[in-house]
Amino acid sequence: MARPQKNRTICQPPKMKGYKPYGIPLCKLETLNLTLEEFESMRLVNHEMLSQEQASEQMNVSRPTLTRIYNKAIKTIVKAFVEGKAIEIEGGNYQFDKDWYRCTKCYKLIEGLENHIKCKNCTVFGFSELVNLNQNVKSE
Repeated sequence: MARPQKNRTICQPPKMKGYKPYGIPLCKLETLNLTLEEFESMRLVNHEMLSQEQASEQMNVSRPTLTRIYNKAIKTIVKAFVEGKAIEIEGGNYQFDKDWYRCTKCYKLIEGLENHIKCKNCTVFGFSELVNLNQNVKSE
């Protein structure tokens, strides 16, 4: 029996739920899944410019595991680009290192309730419009 995967640490959730090719309606597109840990590996290595060793430490996984996660992310993104498919970013084995919230009105990410301020484009201000992203964490 295989050992269960431990949750990978995600420092920052993605700002969006996915991507789609320009000019094609979503209803006509096939969708590919990119897990949150795959997104995080790409963010750390390509956006934050960390080495794979540094990224693996941040995600609380071994360097070979980070490499496997990263390579799977690249394959998914390339397949979506080449074949004109949409990408949904969701799921995986992960946990956030902090409390994260998303505004249901403007979709802004908020790190902790203490950082919640009224957005200039929001008509409502309070805590009722916030979704706790940590409560949506599920292990596959």
